Amino acid sequence: MTINTEDLLNSILESFDRVAYIKAEDIPNIDLYMDQVTTFMEARLKSSTRNPDQDKILTKTMINNYAKNDLLPPPVKKKYSREHVMMLIFIYYYKGILSINDIQALLKPISDKFFSAQGDFNLEAIYETVFGLEKEQTKVLKEDIINKFHISEETFKEAPEDSRQFLQIFSFICMLSFDVYMKRLLIEKVIDGLNGAGAGNKDDVKPS
Repeated sequence: MTINTEDLLNSILESFDRVAYIKAEDIPNIDLYMDQVTTFMEARLKSSTRNPDQDKILTKTMINNYAKNDLLPPPVKKKYSREHVMMLIFIYYYKGILSINDIQALLKPISDKFFSAQGDFNLEAIYETVFGLEKEQTKVLKEDIINKFHISEETFKEAPEDSRQFLQIFSFICMLSFDVYMKRLLIEKVIDGLNGAGAGNKDDVKPS
C-alpha cells in the first residue's frame, strides 16, 4: 500500500491544531459534582484523543484513584473546585508518560502550597503560566517533526521498492520514539533530583 507522504505529514501537523488546551478562564467558576467534572473534561479534550468515539478522558474510578493516591485533594462535600479541575488537567497530560509516584512528586508540592491559596500567586497563576508556553512549544515541535520527516525520507533509498516507503516511515517513527524515550529519561532524572537520590522508582505503575 502506497501512502502519500505529503498528505501524511500535513495530517500529522494538523493534529497539533486539534490538541485542546483548556484555558483557566474556560474552567467553570463554581464547584462541580463528579459527573459535571467528567462531562466538562470529555467535552473539552475529546477531540484530541486517538479514538474520540471510544476513548475516555476521565471516569469516576480514575478520579477516586487519583484522590486515593494523593494526586488530588479530596472534594469538599462531594464537590470539586476550579483548582481540582486544574490538577486533573495536569494529571491527564502526565499520566501517559509518568508513574503515579512521579506525578505525586510533581503535584504534591504544588497542591500543598498553592491549592486554594489566596493572593496573586496561586494555582491558577501557575496553571496559566505553564499552559501559556504551549503556543511557542507547538511551533518548535512542528519544525522538529518536519525536519525528522525529511531526514527519514532520505533513508533506505537502496531498499526494494515494495519495502522502501514502509522502512522510511519506520525510520520516522523510530526518531520520534527515541526523542520521547530520551525526554522521559530526562524528566525522571529531574524528578529524582527534586526528591533526592533514589527517588522515583521506574517500576511504578502508571495511573489509568
